[in-house]
Amino acid sequence: MRAAPLRSTRPDGRGVELCRVVSYEGATAKMAATSRLEKVLKRKFEDLKRTTKDPIELLRAHCLARGAAGIKGLGRAFRIMDDDGNRKLDKKEFKKGIHDYGLDIPNDAVDRMFSVFDSDRSGSVDFEEFLRALRPPMTECRRSLVRRAFKKLDKTGDGVVTVEDLRVVYNVTKHPKYLSGEWSEDRCLGEFLSSFDSPGDKDGIVTEEEFMNYYSGLSASVDSDVYFDLMMRNAWKLT
Repeated sequence: MRAAPLRSTRPDGRGVELCRVVSYEGATAKMAATSRLEKVLKRKFEDLKRTTKDPIELLRAHCLARGAAGIKGLGRAFRIMDDDGNRKLDKKEFKKGIHDYGLDIPNDAVDRMFSVFDSDRSGSVDFEEFLRALRPPMTECRRSLVRRAFKKLDKTGDGVVTVEDLRVVYNVTKHPKYLSGEWSEDRCLGEFLSSFDSPGDKDGIVTEEEFMNYYSGLSASVDSDVYFDLMMRNAWKLT
């Protein structure tokens, strides 16, 4: 991703580099590469849906066949149903969440999934632990790269990435729709942020956990640690 330095001027007239600003061309290149990986990811997990017998793999495949944000979307569907805020789901809520998210999974398969996640036979599932188990496994070196990328985006350090964070790191002035006057700066930034958001459930806020969920999906379509490392370093200008 090409980036231009953002500079401030000191009293002596010397420039001070504050951060590296993502250009429109760089952001477009990142999204194009991501789009290719999304297609690979969807094909891989569409195939897995038809072949796997493992309950966790089956649910993971149904989510990631929707793209890298599929697990994040299921998590949001579950959180919406957590009326009492106890961050747990019983079997009825678990089934409803899967149904409301539009996953076409037979009831007997959902029963098997719930039994696997309810390992202590308490009759409920902690959905944060559930989402962590559902996320495709990543090596620590990959997780570290994702955390570094998120930290670079989270300029305010409040644990979420919003349009205000992107305003510091993403230069939209060469975006065609900004140049034409069709989109405002906020619209350009919002569209960029939405690439990490769940389809049909975009709230304009991305947490570190959601960012990790997104990249764990993409990671599942990249076999080589070396390639994943190169992809992340180039996309986010990590040193």
